[in-house]
Amino acid sequence: MDICNVIVTGKSGAGKQPRIDVLKDLFNLKQLSTGDLFRSCIKAFNELGIEKDITEYAEKTILDDEEAMKILHGADFKEVEKDELLLGLRSKWYSYQGLFVPDDITNSVFKHYFLQGNACMFVLDGYPRTKSQCRFLLDLCSEMKTSISFLLLVENDDERIISRTIGRRICPVCKTVYHIDYKPPLNGKFCYNDGAEVVLRADDMEEKIRRRLNEYYEKTIESLEFLMENNIPIAKVTGHLEDFSEENVKKSVLDSLEKIGLTV
Repeated sequence: MDICNVIVTGKSGAGKQPRIDVLKDLFNLKQLSTGDLFRSCIKAFNELGIEKDITEYAEKTILDDEEAMKILHGADFKEVEKDELLLGLRSKWYSYQGLFVPDDITNSVFKHYFLQGNACMFVLDGYPRTKSQCRFLLDLCSEMKTSISFLLLVENDDERIISRTIGRRICPVCKTVYHIDYKPPLNGKFCYNDGAEVVLRADDMEEKIRRRLNEYYEKTIESLEFLMENNIPIAKVTGHLEDFSEENVKKSVLDSLEKIGLTV
């Protein structure tokens, strides 16, 4: 089966990463996660060491490129870095405000990295999440003469997601994901790969999880309907397995693909 790009979506904390890992191995795909992309852009901005406090712009309802360039004014950076720095600054500003990053910035961040990989052989994680992001993605694929081969929807129960997510731990160095019950780190604290102490992400607090679940119902379901209308095949896989193992996760993914006529 020839694969170009794949979308993996579902509620935050549904269990997407193990299924993403299966698809990466099956089809030799690279993972493109919007969360990681935002962090990369913000890191690039932070490394400029700009002393100006972004909180002085907190009263603004929007931080456009013109306002952002005022903050960057006088900083030592190359012209080729400007787009990434502007995206990083604007992403950081919205995060500071506690606001969701608007679609135009999310689309710009995604496009910046998607095109670096020739817009092909990616598994997309966390994107697209809204109908407007879906439209942008399909238009971009058409422009680049590439496509979305299928979407894998990982399904799970809300309360089970909350229970799972608050037990999740991340290695700050290699980004390996652990769970204190299902995939515990070394001695309950350390990454097996590099020995770093694993951490609970701020995003994995219960209040924020419930906020993301609400966003899923308000925005993501509509985006799934839009993709179906545009003939993107959607395979559904459970995010919960009574007997969790790499073998069973892989089997569940293969079974879900077979149901929509895709065999590996």
